[in-house]
Amino acid sequence: MGKPKIAILTGAGISAESGIKTFRDSDGLWENHRIEDVASPEGWYRDKELVLDFYNQRRRQLLQCQPNAAHYALAALEDKYDVTIVTQNVDDLHERAGSTDIIHLHGELLKARSTADEHLVYDWQKDINIGDKCAKGSQLRPHIVWFGEAVPLIETAAKVVQQTDIFIVIGTSLLVYPAAGLINYTGYDTPKWLIDPNNVQAPRVPNLRVISKKATEGVTELVAHLLNEKG
Repeated sequence: MGKPKIAILTGAGISAESGIKTFRDSDGLWENHRIEDVASPEGWYRDKELVLDFYNQRRRQLLQCQPNAAHYALAALEDKYDVTIVTQNVDDLHERAGSTDIIHLHGELLKARSTADEHLVYDWQKDINIGDKCAKGSQLRPHIVWFGEAVPLIETAAKVVQQTDIFIVIGTSLLVYPAAGLINYTGYDTPKWLIDPNNVQAPRVPNLRVISKKATEGVTELVAHLLNEKG
């Protein structure tokens, strides 16, 4: 008999404690930029240099950040569970903490991809500049799913959630679709937890418990419970 399966949906709240600014602030800006200007295909075609500079700054910032206690706690779950993390975050903090099965719904900041072939993706830790091209001769862009673009891994994530024994949501408002809809793929009897310090409007789904704490506190608490419960 294999390990019980846990699917975990993570959002900006888990990385905020590592110093990565959350995507949506109350003023509708991200690092003083309008979302439409730096996170949409229209913004890209309008001003490629602005978009590249924006993500180059985010990439440099990420390389200075470290995983926090919540990231490490989730990695520790793999000792006794079959864990898949579905993240809306574009950082690599889950990987650096030791988690091994991660689905990046919204892309990855440390990768670049071809504008001619979306399947041509490169590991990329330096700046992307105008003139940096893929093997087919087209300009490279951030490997990020922008507003208005399809989320190619959402069906893969939905299948994982359908088969999970436990579902955990961490640091996301459950307002950004299609990721927010994943909780609806869980089974009726599947235990579910939502960890977020904000006054999140919890969806009306059965067997959902809310832990109103920041990620480093709530996640470490829940992980200790789950490891002890099966230990």
